[in-house]
Amino acid sequence: MDATISLPKTDISNEKSSPFNAEPEEGLSFSSVTLRKLPHLGDYLPASDLPSRPNPLERNQYFHPTEGFYVSPSDVILRQIVYDLSGKFSDTSHLAYTRAGPRRQIFFDTAMVRAAIVTCGGLCPGLNTVIRELVVGLWELYGVREIYGVIAGYRGFYSSEPVQLTLKMVDGWHKRGGTALETSRGGFDLHKIVDGIQQRGFNQVYIIGGDGTMRGAVKIVEEVRRRKLNISVTGIPKTVDNDVGIIDRSFGFQTAVEMAQQAINAAHVEAESAVNGIGLVKLMGRSTGHIALHATLSSCDVDCCLIPENDFFLEGPGGLFKFLERRLRENGHAVVVVAEGAGQDIIPRTEAQREDRDESGNPAFLDVGGWLKVELKRWWARDHPGELIAVKYIDPTYMIRAVPANATDNLYCTLLAHSAIHGVMAGYTGFVPGPINGSYAYIPLEEVARARNEVNTRNHKWAWVRSVTNQPDFVQT
Repeated sequence: MDATISLPKTDISNEKSSPFNAEPEEGLSFSSVTLRKLPHLGDYLPASDLPSRPNPLERNQYFHPTEGFYVSPSDVILRQIVYDLSGKFSDTSHLAYTRAGPRRQIFFDTAMVRAAIVTCGGLCPGLNTVIRELVVGLWELYGVREIYGVIAGYRGFYSSEPVQLTLKMVDGWHKRGGTALETSRGGFDLHKIVDGIQQRGFNQVYIIGGDGTMRGAVKIVEEVRRRKLNISVTGIPKTVDNDVGIIDRSFGFQTAVEMAQQAINAAHVEAESAVNGIGLVKLMGRSTGHIALHATLSSCDVDCCLIPENDFFLEGPGGLFKFLERRLRENGHAVVVVAEGAGQDIIPRTEAQREDRDESGNPAFLDVGGWLKVELKRWWARDHPGELIAVKYIDPTYMIRAVPANATDNLYCTLLAHSAIHGVMAGYTGFVPGPINGSYAYIPLEEVARARNEVNTRNHKWAWVRSVTNQPDFVQT
C-alpha cells in the first residue's frame, strides 16, 4: 500500500514582478507526497529470519562514509518536477519513489550471498558493462565471492550449469558488444526457474532484459514470495528502443542513436550522389520511435521521420509521395528515416502473417523498409515514366545492437548496477533501479513492467522534428 506523507507547506512565490514573470498572486504549496511502496523481504519473512547488520562499506578500505553518504528511508525522488505555477492542479498528491543508494543497515550476510546474473531477450549496447559492474560491485563493495552467470536467458536456470564469475574473468567485458553470458528469447517456465534458483542456493537474482523479461521477473517475485523464500530479485531494464516507462531512459539507447548517425550519413551521401536519390534508413523501434526521433534531430540531414506513434499514408495530398516529389524537385535528393514499427497497419498481410508471433510472443513485424523501397520505386515509375530514381535502403539494426556501449552508456550501466546491488542488500525485492529526473530511484518492478514510454507527438520534441524536416503531419482531410 502506498504511503501518503504530509509535508510542511513550502511557499514558492515570485521573487520579482515583471512583464516576463508568470504571476500567480499566491504562492505554490506542496502539502503531501504519495510514496510508492517498495516490496521488501520483511513483508513476508519473520524478523528472526531477516536480521539487520551494519553495511560493510563502513569497513571498506576504499570508502570513508561521511554524513549524508547513506540514504535514509525519508529520501524520495519526485516523479513529476514540472508544475503549473498558476496553482491549478488536477491532482494534489505528488507521486514519489524511494531514493536509490547504500543503506546504513543491510539484511544479507555477505559471506553467505550467492548471486545469479542473467541476460534475456535481444542484444543491446551495455549488457556486458552491467554484468561486469554487478560483479565488481558485489565483489569490491560488499565482499561477495559467490557470483554466477546464468547462461542463455531464463531457460538457463533449469537447462544448464551456471558459470562462476570473478573479477579477472569480467575485467575487459565492458569493451565488448553483445553478452558474454549468451541470451535467448522465450524459455520462461516459472516453476522450473524458481526451482532452479532454489536448488542452486541463489539468494540474490539480477535479471537484465526488456519489458517481456520484466513481466517474467514479476511472476518470479510472486512465486518466491508464495514459497516464502529469502531471495531478493531485481530487474535491470534493457531495451535499446527506450520504450520502458517511468525511468528517464534505458541503457544502450544513447549508443544506438550515436551509431544510427553512421547509417544516416551513408544514406545521405548515397542520395546526394545519385539522380533523384532517396536514402532510406530503417532503425529499431517496434512500438516507439525514440531512436528514429533522436537520430533525426541529431543528424540534421533527414527529410522525413516515420514512427509508430504517428500514422502516415503514401498517396494523395499531404502524403509521403507528394512530399518527397517536392523535395526531389527542390533539392535533387531526400533522406527518409523509418522506425521498424511504423506503417505496420498499411502493409498488406496474408492471414498467416497476421497470426505470426516471434519467440517472445510479440506480433511478427513485416519489413517496413523493404516495403517502402518497393512502393517508392513503383510510384516513381508510374508517375514519372522514363525518369531516373535511386532508392538506397540501409538497415543497420544488427550493427547497432552489437556494438559496445559508448562512454555515456558505460557510466549509466555502472550506476544502474551499483544501485541494484545497494537495493538488494537493503532487503528490497521486486524493484527496478533507474533515473527519474536525473536522480536514481527504486521503482516497483510490477509498475515498470506495465509502463510504456511512447513518443508524445503533441509535445515540443516532436514539434522540433517537424520544424527540422518540414515534413507533413499526415492528417488526411
